[in-house]
Amino acid sequence: MAKLTVVPTPVGNLEDITQRALRMLKEASFVLAEDTRTSGNLLRHYGIETKLISYHKYNEHQVVDNIVRRIEAGESACLVSDAGTPAISDPGYLIVRHCIDAGIDVECLPGATAFVPALVSSGLPNDKFCFEGFLPHKKGRKTAIERLASETRTMIIYESPFRLTKTLAQLAEAFGADRQASVSREISKIHEETVRGTLTELVEHFTATPPRGEIVMVVAGCEKIKARDDSDEEEE
Repeated sequence: MAKLTVVPTPVGNLEDITQRALRMLKEASFVLAEDTRTSGNLLRHYGIETKLISYHKYNEHQVVDNIVRRIEAGESACLVSDAGTPAISDPGYLIVRHCIDAGIDVECLPGATAFVPALVSSGLPNDKFCFEGFLPHKKGRKTAIERLASETRTMIIYESPFRLTKTLAQLAEAFGADRQASVSREISKIHEETVRGTLTELVEHFTATPPRGEIVMVVAGCEKIKARDDSDEEEE
């Protein structure tokens, strides 16, 4: 059946992929991959020979129309990123939007996403949370952090290991040194680790022990504003 299937892939351990995802990758006419080398390793591991086509943030605007035409002509496509669910801080939105606009069936399979295990293992409230992805590197960064200082929901932020300590320090300055947070890295891999504490404690820890690997930060929401809002609701 001609359609686009969004397929989550493992964020670490290659076993973290569903049988359904493997079947869809095997049956597809072609697979759109953020990095064909990375996805090629996954497909070879499971004996899947489906053709890989490069699809990433640097070429998506150039190739998206051709991909849509191929699916309209009867081919089926799978979209994968290097790790996790496509379109979550990875390429994917553009092709999904174009397929929907063209009347093409789009299906997203359930599967691995790095922020879910990081959120759950943080020990912070997860009944309500907001996903911020990567903060702006330069322009708009200060504004984004100041905006989040009053956020009452638990916040999820992706970060590079090279910027982690600096970002934690910036958050401590804007949110307060005692704001609780956790840092998860290398999720589902051999050296998986979650470090919990105040923002200041985390700055000290990662200054002494520079981090490696993929990073997910989980930061507690602003309790003072939340408490004030709850009080206002009770008065009403």
